[in-house]
Formats: sequence, C-alpha cells, structure tokens
Amino acid sequence: MSEAGGGRGCGSPAPQRAPWSLVATTAALCLVTTTSMWTAEAAPMTREEKQKLGNQVLEMFDHAYGNYMEHAYPADELMPLTCRGRIRGEEPSRGDVDDALGKFSLTLIDSLDTLVVLNKTKEFEDAVKKVLRDVNLDNDVVVSVFETNIRVLGGLLGGHSLAIMLKEKGEYMQWYNDELLQMAKQLGYKLLPAFNTTSGLPYPRINLKFGIRKPEARTGTETDTCTACAGTLILEFAALSRFTGATIFEEYARKALDFLWEKRQRSSNLVGVTINIHTGDWVRKDSGVGAGIDSYYEYLLKAYVLLGDDSFLERFNTHYDAIMRYISQPPLLLDVHIHKPMLNARTWMDALLAFFPGLQVLKGDIRPAIETHEMLYQVIKKHNFLPEAFTTDFRVHWAQHPLRPEFAESTYFLYKATGDPYYLEVGKTLIENLNKYARVPCGFAAMKDVRTGSHEDRMDSFFLAEMFKYLYLLFADKEDIIFDIEDYIFTTEAHLLPLWLSTTNQSISKKSTTSEYIELDDSNFDWTCPNTQILFPNDPLYAQSIREPLKNVVDKSCPRGVIRVREESFRSGARPPLRARDFMATNPEHLEILKKMGVSLIHLKDGRVQLVQHAIQAASSIDAEDGLRFMQEMIELSSQQQKEQQLPPRAVQIVSHPFFGRVVLTAGPAQFGLDLSKHKETRGFVASSKPYNGCSELTNPEAVMGKIALLQRGQCMFAEKARNIQNAGAIGGIVIDDNEGSSSDTAPLFQMAGDGKDTDDIKIPMLFLFSKEGSIILDAIREYEEVEVLLSDKAKDRAAILKGKMIPSYIINSNPETDNEPPSADQTASGSQEVDLVDGEPPEDSSLNSHSESSSPATTDNAAASASPSQQDSDPTENPGPTGFDGECTYFDEDEEQSETEEDSNPNVSWGKEGQPVHPIVADWNEDMKAIKMLKKEMMKKKMMMKKGEL
Repeated sequence: MSEAGGGRGCGSPAPQRAPWSLVATTAALCLVTTTSMWTAEAAPMTREEKQKLGNQVLEMFDHAYGNYMEHAYPADELMPLTCRGRIRGEEPSRGDVDDALGKFSLTLIDSLDTLVVLNKTKEFEDAVKKVLRDVNLDNDVVVSVFETNIRVLGGLLGGHSLAIMLKEKGEYMQWYNDELLQMAKQLGYKLLPAFNTTSGLPYPRINLKFGIRKPEARTGTETDTCTACAGTLILEFAALSRFTGATIFEEYARKALDFLWEKRQRSSNLVGVTINIHTGDWVRKDSGVGAGIDSYYEYLLKAYVLLGDDSFLERFNTHYDAIMRYISQPPLLLDVHIHKPMLNARTWMDALLAFFPGLQVLKGDIRPAIETHEMLYQVIKKHNFLPEAFTTDFRVHWAQHPLRPEFAESTYFLYKATGDPYYLEVGKTLIENLNKYARVPCGFAAMKDVRTGSHEDRMDSFFLAEMFKYLYLLFADKEDIIFDIEDYIFTTEAHLLPLWLSTTNQSISKKSTTSEYIELDDSNFDWTCPNTQILFPNDPLYAQSIREPLKNVVDKSCPRGVIRVREESFRSGARPPLRARDFMATNPEHLEILKKMGVSLIHLKDGRVQLVQHAIQAASSIDAEDGLRFMQEMIELSSQQQKEQQLPPRAVQIVSHPFFGRVVLTAGPAQFGLDLSKHKETRGFVASSKPYNGCSELTNPEAVMGKIALLQRGQCMFAEKARNIQNAGAIGGIVIDDNEGSSSDTAPLFQMAGDGKDTDDIKIPMLFLFSKEGSIILDAIREYEEVEVLLSDKAKDRAAILKGKMIPSYIINSNPETDNEPPSADQTASGSQEVDLVDGEPPEDSSLNSHSESSSPATTDNAAASASPSQQDSDPTENPGPTGFDGECTYFDEDEEQSETEEDSNPNVSWGKEGQPVHPIVADWNEDMKAIKMLKKEMMKKKMMMKKGEL
C-alpha cells in the first residue's frame, strides 16, 4: 500500500464500515456511536426492559461467583455439579485443559475487573484483599504460558487498572498501593524463561517454581506451540512494561510477533495453526480464524490501538485481506491450506471463531460480521448452545459446550456498532438458555452434549471473566457503569487495559519493523472513521436484509460446496483420475495412481490401511491437487460410512422425586432393539436383574416385569442379556460397565453391538452407562428405593416429563413471565432437588466406538482377579452402607438453615450482597439448594446412627 494512505483521524467516510473503526496515529480511539434504529425483526427495548435484563445478569453472576466463593475458593475453579473446588492433582487429569490451573485461585483473579464493571465495588475491594492475602504464584506446577498470561497476568493488570481508577475517584481502594501490579510483575518474570528459544517464540508450558528444562521443572522438552499461544502476549506484556517501566516484557512479546510475521506463507499471507518454536517450520499447515490462531489476529489489531504502532495495523490488514480472500466463504469461515489456499482443509468449524464478527466490527467490516454472526445464531437456536464444532451443513461435530463467551462478545460489539435492538433480543436468548439449560444449584455447568442436554462438572474461569461482562454491557446504559468503558480496550479474556498506556513510557520500546509488504488495494487500509449516516445506506433495514437470507440456513443442506478449488487448476471439467469410492487397496493400478498423486498407503498392525498425502512427492502440481481432492473425498466417504454404522448418544433421565428430570446421564446406544430416535421414549421404574449379569434366565422375573432392568456388563453378549430380560417382561434395559471407575468423562461412548446373529427378535430399548454414571442410579435406588427413569434420544423438557403428575407447579414452570407466585409451604415440603453429578470432559472426538460383548478368557481372568464369583454377580443395590451422591457429608447449623429456608421461599427477600430481588426464573433453584442441604443432613444422620448401631 502507499504510505500516504489518506489522512488519519475522523475524516472522509468509508462506505458500509462500522461506526467505530480503530484509527489514529497514537492509538487514540475514534469511536462514533450510531443513531439507534430498529427493524421489523425487533422493536426497541424500553429502558425498563433493559434494566430488568441487566439485573438478571447481575443475579446470574452472583449465583456463579457466590457459589465459587462458598464452595470452591481458594481452588482455581468451581465444580458446579458436586459443589466443590477443582484443585490440580486432586481430580482426574483432563489433559491440556488442566494447564490453565496453577493453584492461584484462578477464578477469583479472572473475575476482578468483572466485579467493577458490574458495579460491585465493595466486593471488588474484598476480592483484591483476598488475592493479596491468599494467592501464591510460586507453586511447583506446570502451567500453560498462554492461559496464565491471558487469565492471571491479564486479570491482575485489569484489576490494577480499575483499582487505580477507583482510588482516583476517592471512595474505594484508598489503601491501594499498586500491590496487584507488583504481583503481575512477579508473574511476568516467572514467565520470561519460556522465551529462551532461538526463535523468540515461547515454550507452551512453564513451571511456576522451577522454570524451564530443569529436571524438577518437568517441562521444556516441547518443540511445537500454536500460533495464538505465541502471538497473544503483546497486550499484557506491553501493558506490564508501560505500567512498570520494565522494557523487557514488551520486547519479548514483540520479538515473538515479529518472528510469526516473518514466517507467514508469503504467497497467501496466511499462518498455520502450530509452529516449531526452534526452527520456525509450520507443523500444522492449515489456516483459519478459530482455535489455534484466533487471538493472534485479534492482538495485531488491538496492539495497534493500545501501542500506536502502525506496523501492527499493516500486518493485521495484510492478514485480513488474505482471510477475506480465502477463508471467508459467507456465511462460513473454513480452514484452508496455507500453501494451497483455494483448497479447504476441513469441512467443519469450531466455536472459537465466534469472536471473529466482533473483530470485524472493530476493523469496520460490518456486512460479513452480520452474516457470520447470524449463521452462528441460527446454529444456537437449533441446539440452544454453540457446539464446540459443527459441520458445513450445521450438524454437530463435537457436541460439548464449555459455556464459551465469544458469541456474546460479538453480539455486544454488533449492538454497539449498529444500535439494532435485534442484538438485544439475541442477548436475551443467551440469558434464557443459560438459566434454562446450564444453571444448577451450585453455579452454571458446562454442557457435555448439546444434543442430550447432559452436563459436565465444569465452570471455567472465563465464564465469569467474559460472559457476564459482555451480557451486562449489552443491556447497560452509560449511566449504569461507574466509569467510561470506552477509555479501555478489552484483552482476549475481556480484561480492561487503559488506552492512556499508548502515551506512557512509549520511548522504552522500539517499534516493530514490517518488511516485504505486497501491494494491496488501498481500500483494505482504511484510516478514517465512517460517516455513520451511510453505514446503512439510507435504509434502516439494511442489517435485516443481510440477515434475512440466513434465517433458515441451518435447516437447509450445506449452503455451498465444501471443497473449493481454483478454477484455473481444473482441466476442462476433468475429475481426478481415481475416485475415492472406486479405490481398492489390492489394485496395483490404483496404487500406481496414488503414488503419482503423492499419496502413500500404510498397512497398520491391526489390519487397517492408512492413507497419507505429501504434495511434494506428487509428479506435478496438478497431480498434487488431484491427490488433495482424492484425500478429501476419502475423508468424506469414510465419515459417511462411519455415520451410517454409528448411532448418536442417548439420554437416561431420572424423572422421579426428588430429581424430576434434572439428572441427565449420557448413554451409549445399541445396534439392536428399539430405536429411540424413531419411537417414543421408554419410561419406567428400574429394578436390578438376578443374576446381575443377565447372562441366564432371570430368577426374579416378578421384580423386573414392566420395569427397566439394570444389568452388569460382562460374561456374555449384550444381545443375550437383552433377550433374557425381555423374556422376563422388562420394557427396557440399562447395562452398567463392570470396570469400576470408568466414566464417559475419560472414555469415548460406544454402542453395543449385536452377537452376529439376527437380533430382530429384540424389541426393547437397550442403553449402556459407564460405571460412574451407572452408580448415580444405583445410589438413588439405595436412597429412595423407587427410581423412575426416561430412556430417550435426548433429554426431555421438564414440563413434558411431569405432565399429568401431582407435582407443584413452580417446579415445572420457570417462565419469568408467568412464574410470579411463590411456592406455598406444602409445595416447599415436596419441592424438587437436583443431584446432577455427571461431571468431566467429553473426548474431543464425539463419535462412538462399537463394541461387542464377549466372554474371552482374558476378560474372565481379569474379573476373577478382582472379585470372587459371588461378588461379581452381587446386586450393588443390596449394599447396606450409606452412600452419598458426592461422597461428602456436611453439618449445617439448624438456625442458619431455617433462616436460609425463610429467605429462599420468599421472592421479595434480597438475593446477594447487592440487594438484587430474586427473579422468579430462579425460584425453584433456591428450593434446590435447600433440598440438597437437607439431603446431606439426612445422610449424615443416617451415617451417625449406623456408627452407633441404631440402624
């Protein structure tokens, strides 16, 4: 581009650009707010409606933050299903996810500036004192450099930024003397050894106490890191330098960014997902705007704003041009190969790309931001949440949802840019879905499977750091916030850094140099704020006209082909010389064609065949592209065949008292018996079969007649078990894994295969539960004797479950518009309880593995080694020992409990420290908390009586 580039500042308009483009030479932000307009989709919200939603967000934050402080602090995170803290090393490892935990009260630090944004200044002051008193940054634990930077360092800096702001106002934090900044500086120095590489890219992990590469550090041998991991440091590290005057932090972060820029693919101007930190070679050469790269682009643009270095904006614009040229396929954003950017690298998108419409708003490119955001919203309306990954035809690829805030972030920025009340309605939908599907008595639980509605025992710190911040700001007016939010920039974790840092200690760092730019159209390098009068050219329905074609996109087939190839590379309509569907591994001619296309065939030990494509080994560039298309076809063919053989997970929902449908267990299906996706769900009370393994004719047919039989896995085929319980009159069966401690948290769900014979005679539904999930039902039987469950393809709405039952109306009615009456005393006595204890993290691959039950000698021997035959075949529900659902019993003060009961049953009593009234939508959740406490108390009494020999 020309260095002239046009005048800088608020000047000539840029058609159809967002009303607050980021411009200026010294990173002063040119923010222009639009005149509010509305479309036929949504009438403007009244001040009262917005306040009501804002207050609801405050109550939701109180619920999440209050339960963390009560049940988890000083642990890093809250486990909301079991109401306890997640402490590194004391819970089963979740792999890389646990690298965010460093035994430094992560959720508290991550929530500091959220407290101020939500006008909870007294709580903020108390939280800062707790951080200074309790948090230790010198722990012998290996943590992610990336996560520790954005969550902990960013949280400390955001807390410091707002602490000094409050101190200047003169009411709060008068004692504060930069203590959080000193902690941030200490942490910064602990992270610096990670940069000890020849490239300047940091190691992905570091030991807080011992650093890198020492024997006791247990890290430092890694060779790869993700682009976002190395490129998402500049805001926090530069802010630390600007605050303290220590130049080293900004210098290290700049060096890492410079190296990534130099290693971009020069012809496409794209970067890969992972890179070798020593050689700079790209390890994963696919490129997108989602996981692994996302915040690298975000920090280039925001570094320009915060630091005033034009080279960061030039780099961002160069990358952005490539993204819009290759990756953007409106409304989709699909990964491509950095060397072959016209070829898609995969046929699915991950949830992290939901941040990108918000970044496009900051860039000033409003139309594609509206398009992608609307596409994502349609996916959410179908599944209630954004699945962790979904395909180009909007089917679920990875089913979990850890309550990510990126979509809420983009919704906030689009509303700020357009003033369109449609985005307020989107935010209202997010609030309703969180309360209806994710809210549990001890906080908010991540979704384990958006298809079944099952939970996992997880509430990440970013949920409090980001989600509530963006939702509150969405509905807040300027006077609702005690400081000017536009004086700050958001980090990727939504921490606030003041823009005045752009002129503080700016001489301490040398500006980055950007070299070897290609000539791009100057229209890609806007330096001016738009004239907001032409944002929607003389048409207040402009945004709606962009959204309208996308309203039904999720219900249609794939909106465009999933493989995009350069037209000039086609040979007059020619197809690859070998189609995936025709390939035979035993055909010599086929193998010769594969070799020409650079495709190698590898025979694995288990008899399978693996195909690997190396474009560099192809006979020509045309053959290489033929090979890529062949591989893409093979991937799709394999995926389709797998889907034809596999079934999605099912749900076991406990519907009897005191659960009333709130406990949902993810279950594996069977390849035989009643298909729950095609027939009405099966509902009935459960009963254990005898023998418990179900491998012979049942000796207690009267007990399972008309009920759902519980069986133990092992010693015979699944189909044989099904026939035996069906002959005894059971209406369904649940097979529970005999491998003690197994859980869908750590193992992929699988479907039960038949016995190789005709299974059409099996007419009842059969589902499989791992040991941990199965124990929840067994524990419920011990406690309540009569337990009723619902077997279905996905969790059912409570209103449908309880229809026709004598259940208090407040349990099934959580509609804030109609739930206005408090429960009566009688209702309270028979109120609902939730003991949802399915926790953990689903595997990245949500597909199901097929297993066939057998009685191999190895299986029998292993079983015999751990238990006698009588023990193997015993009924676990006959165990006389009292078993609690969370394995803990807690004493409660009766007077305190009575006080809590009186408060919970009165919707006019204040909720939390801010005096927020209890919203009717959470009335039944208040009852849940009281019920759980009463349940724990009853269990403790039973345990004490057993010790005394009274039972």
